[in-house]
Amino acid sequence: MVAAILLAAGRSRRMGVQKLLLPVAGMPMIARVADAVLAGPVDLAVVVVGADGRCVAEALAGRAVQFVTNPDAEGDMLSSVRCGLRALPEECEAALVVLGDQPGVTAEVVAAVVEAFRSGGRGIVVPTHRGRRGHPLLFSMRYRGEVLSRFNGTGLRGLLQAHLEDVLEVEVATPGILDDVDRPEDYARAAGLTRQESNP
Repeated sequence: MVAAILLAAGRSRRMGVQKLLLPVAGMPMIARVADAVLAGPVDLAVVVVGADGRCVAEALAGRAVQFVTNPDAEGDMLSSVRCGLRALPEECEAALVVLGDQPGVTAEVVAAVVEAFRSGGRGIVVPTHRGRRGHPLLFSMRYRGEVLSRFNGTGLRGLLQAHLEDVLEVEVATPGILDDVDRPEDYARAAGLTRQESNP
C-alpha cells in the first residue's frame, strides 16, 4: 500500500489569503492537486489541515480523502508530514508527500514516482525536471521512525542527505514539480501555465 500525505495546513501568510482555495483551471488549487493524486496509483490519501481545515474540507467535498489536523498552528512542513505519518495504517509500505500548493503536479508525475518505487529497489524516490529535484517525494515506511524523530530544521531534505545511497531520481517532463505557490506572482504564473496546459 502506498499512501499520499497531502500537505494543506499552511496559513498562506505571504499570499495574504488562503492560497489553497484560489481557483486554478476552474477549481480550488487544493482540489486540482487532490485530483491528480487520486488519479495516480495510490491506495489512500490523507490531507493534513490546519486552522483553515473546514474550508479545505469543503473544497475537497466528495473526494475519497481522509483528514487529519496539525494542532501546531505555527508548525513547519515536517510537523505536518509527521501528523500524516501517524495517521497511516501499519500495512502501508510507503508515503508520498504532496504539496497542496503545487497545482502543476499531474497524475502522470504521481504514477512515475510510485512506479519507480515499486520497480526501482530504492527506499526514497524524488522526481527531477532537467536535473532539478522537486515534489512529490516518496519514502519507504522503514524511514517512518526517523522522520518522526529526526531532521528538525532540515525536514525531508535531511532524510535525503542521510540516505544518499537509497535515493532514486526519476526524470519527468513536468516543470510543475519545481514550483509551489507562495506569493501572488507565483499564483499568477501557476494559473497562467495551467490555462496554457489545458488549452494548448
